[in-house]
Amino acid sequence: MKIIQVSGRANTGKTTFIRNLIPELKHLGRVGVIKHLGDHEFALDAGKDTTVFFEGGADISVGIDAQKTVIALHSNNLDTLLSYLKTSGIDFAVIEGFKARSFPKIIIGDLPSETCVLRNPSVNDVLASLSLFEDY
Repeated sequence: MKIIQVSGRANTGKTTFIRNLIPELKHLGRVGVIKHLGDHEFALDAGKDTTVFFEGGADISVGIDAQKTVIALHSNNLDTLLSYLKTSGIDFAVIEGFKARSFPKIIIGDLPSETCVLRNPSVNDVLASLSLFEDY
């Protein structure tokens, strides 16, 4: 599984870049995305069964509807989540954020980084440079 990390300062276009990258990577394999939420937390709907199960201590709480599955894990460890994606058959793990991690990075904007392999690239630049990114 290739790890493609995208980092940059707030409001530089990271999410837009990833949104455009995903469909092109999907031509090459399965894609998973992990987003670092930073200072804001993702809210689970209060009182809903999957939230109650999660708050009750379930290691994994899963909700399935007609179009999607939502999984809440009691883990905020990036390596645990990468391992989960790999064992789920994901070919490309796209990570938004986690600037402190030392994976080869795409930097959007002017953020300094010693592990930057591409700065402000096009999607085609990334596809042509997949060998620069680490295998997990």
